[in-house]
Amino acid sequence: MDISIHSTFLPHTDPDAALAFYREILGFEVRNDVAYGGMRWITVGPANQPGMSIVLHPPGVNPGLTDDERRTIAEMMAKGTYAMIILATKDLDGTFERIQASGAEVVQEPTMQPYGIRDCAFRDPAGNHIRINEVS
Repeated sequence: MDISIHSTFLPHTDPDAALAFYREILGFEVRNDVAYGGMRWITVGPANQPGMSIVLHPPGVNPGLTDDERRTIAEMMAKGTYAMIILATKDLDGTFERIQASGAEVVQEPTMQPYGIRDCAFRDPAGNHIRINEVS
């Protein structure tokens, strides 16, 4: 069996702020930018991984969600507990310094975790938890 990850989804609360963060701060390329019904879906990804994308989407647009569920999503996003992604870099310290200098909210400075991974963490403009692992 040959299965790979193609896309993952993260919600955004401000498409322009999300675009600036993922394109200008993380250096991802924009692969698609679609507006529909007053909403916007933006697909980004690392240039060296053309087969892997992150779709930044409006939260709670699923027609099957109740108003209570939408409120819960908004509350969890505000706390940074709704969505998460783990990225990787060979230069954790340099990456951390560049993202921190951008004014992004730091959740954790580079540290060695008890499970053997050195990483750091930020929140994107929508509150999504972004961990960055150091890889060799």
